[in-house]
Amino acid sequence: MAKAFRYSAILLCVVLVLLISGSEQLQSSQGETLLRIQRLLNYPSSLSSWNSSIDFCNSEPNASVTVACYEKSITQLHIVGSKGTPLLPRNFSIDSFVTTVVGLASLKVLTLVSLGLWGPLPGKIARLSSLEILNMSSNFLYDAIPQELSSLSGLQSLGLDDNMFAGEVPNWIGSLQVLSVLSLRKNMLNGSLPDSLSNLENLRVLALAHNHFKGEVPDLRSLTNLQVLDLEDNAFGPQFPQLGNKLVSLVLSRNKFRDGLPAEATSYYQLQRLDLSNNTFVGPFPQSLLSLPSVTYLNIADNKFTGMLFENQSCSADLEFVDLSSNLMTGHVPNCLLQDSKKKALYAGNCLATGDQDQHPISICRNEALAVGILPQQKKRKPSKAIIAISVIGGIVGGIALVGLIFLAVRKVKSGKTIQKSTIRLIAENASTGYPTKLLSDARYISQTMKLGALGLPAYRTFSLEELEEATNNFDTSAFMGEGSQGQIYRGRLKDGSFVVIRCLKMKRSHGTHNFMHHIELISKLRHRHLVSALGHGFEYYLDDSSVSRIFLVFEYVPNGTLRSWISGGHARQNIHWTHRIAAAIGVAKGIQFLHTGIVPGVYSNNLKITDVLLDQNLVAKISSYNLPLLAENRGMVGHGASSGASKDLSLSARINQDEKVDVYDFGLILLEILLGRSLTSGNDVDVLQDQLQASITSDDAARRSMVDPAVRRVVLHFIGIGFSSAIDCEMQKAHKHKHFGGF
Repeated sequence: MAKAFRYSAILLCVVLVLLISGSEQLQSSQGETLLRIQRLLNYPSSLSSWNSSIDFCNSEPNASVTVACYEKSITQLHIVGSKGTPLLPRNFSIDSFVTTVVGLASLKVLTLVSLGLWGPLPGKIARLSSLEILNMSSNFLYDAIPQELSSLSGLQSLGLDDNMFAGEVPNWIGSLQVLSVLSLRKNMLNGSLPDSLSNLENLRVLALAHNHFKGEVPDLRSLTNLQVLDLEDNAFGPQFPQLGNKLVSLVLSRNKFRDGLPAEATSYYQLQRLDLSNNTFVGPFPQSLLSLPSVTYLNIADNKFTGMLFENQSCSADLEFVDLSSNLMTGHVPNCLLQDSKKKALYAGNCLATGDQDQHPISICRNEALAVGILPQQKKRKPSKAIIAISVIGGIVGGIALVGLIFLAVRKVKSGKTIQKSTIRLIAENASTGYPTKLLSDARYISQTMKLGALGLPAYRTFSLEELEEATNNFDTSAFMGEGSQGQIYRGRLKDGSFVVIRCLKMKRSHGTHNFMHHIELISKLRHRHLVSALGHGFEYYLDDSSVSRIFLVFEYVPNGTLRSWISGGHARQNIHWTHRIAAAIGVAKGIQFLHTGIVPGVYSNNLKITDVLLDQNLVAKISSYNLPLLAENRGMVGHGASSGASKDLSLSARINQDEKVDVYDFGLILLEILLGRSLTSGNDVDVLQDQLQASITSDDAARRSMVDPAVRRVVLHFIGIGFSSAIDCEMQKAHKHKHFGGF
């Protein structure tokens, strides 16, 4: 018996040793994979504790890193970097990285957030066939969402927020039958949504905010589990979407919804957040929305809702915030919004009988309601097919005209007419005289079509001095960004959490209000996707005579640095893909086109530099410094739009033509830096570059290739061929002729 027991014990020890050694071998293999991931991610601080001796499966999880195992296999991997992490270095390969990750074949949950990943997401990520949750938000992934993801039949949550994915939401998305969360916020996706979304019966969250979607929202009534729908900042509309009644959060702000609210909107009994602001909704405001049993946040500001409010209207006990501002409503503010200190209510810009927030005369609301066609039982007319066809053709023709305009301007500059930039700019006080008929007609056309260009911007408005002081902590030095010819510049944060840039201009007492109000009106129209656009203005007054002492111009804040810093700044994050360089160049061209023809009078001689081109969170290019008329006058200048000095005897149209060339010339220098990947900081740099290009043209293909930025050389040559070197040479010859480097 003792002998048998001894043999059994020995056998048990052997089995345990075999089991332990097998476990160590498996753990070692997966550990090596994790350490390779650490190396490929350039050793981020969040993975600083990883080393060859760590027991990954039993390591302590934290907010940045979590590794979870089941039956000796890693099933969950969470790596979260710091917010705003720049791109990984140039030698990073997204393909190699994903190839390494899919070595963890048992993964069910994969989170890779804010790690600087860049490149098109490889379809091989779908080799993780057991994947249930995939979150790769806040990186720099681009191109289309890979079709291979459609094979992940068990995928329950897909999060790709805050990247640069482009194209449409694929139709195959409807095949992911168990998908419950689809979040694609802050990308460059476009087109209309596929009807297949209605197949996702398990979907609980659909978040598509801050993209470029358009058209009608598919019928989503079959999504009976849908609780969160976020479509903010797109171009959906005009009809209110068809939805189920289990919604908890519905955000439709900053779209193109116009029709009235359907009756079923008042039956969203689980709804807590409703945001319909910044659309053009018409018809009566359903006051029963105020008393929905669960509602805590209600925002219908900046629409055309009508109707009469009553003092005895009831409100939900949980309601905390209501914004009824800038509509066409009459009557009295409900007492339930005024008497409860826990409820914040905004209702200015209506025709309500109250004195504590600015209201319009009641006649304005009635007249505007009639003007937008808010009449009982009035049928809404849809645009005819002919009008739609004309609009589409007009857009195509306008795009072709833009390309032709740039080409002709470059040819004219090449012809040898020397351009001199002037430090004095003229403002045409009377836009109706001196401007060519074609320019006026083009401006009227673009003033309509370019409304799309300002998509996503809040309505231009007047800011109070108190609001600006609060945003900048009373203009504290910590908010100060600099001072120059454009006045003092501060960074501020508004109550809604958005950041802005505030320019402060000191005014002389001799400047009457009438001297600059028409310039303010012009500035209010300088709103475009590819401009750092004006959001509003504010005034500070002298106490003795109430004249304006300071003007504050409020602009959107673009936090992602200059285009030069992404191309030739010399540190890790600057290696943007060729497609993004092309997109930036097109964006700058569109911004210049809008400055020239989007308003009357146009804005010329903008002294454009690549350091004045900023990139937003989606790498969309925005021109940050252009010839604002008020800034020109504040510096003692007499106008904008054309040069003076040597050109003062030219006709207005001739000066405009000349100043168009000035901006096109500056645009050419920006294009050169985008293509070559080198900083052009002086006229001498351009001279040297011209000599190098001249030599490369007469040399072999390798020499010509060497002139192009190595980061994009292969893609550039694939698309445009070696012959583009001749175009570069033309640009350099033009630069040499004009010796015009005022923009540096």
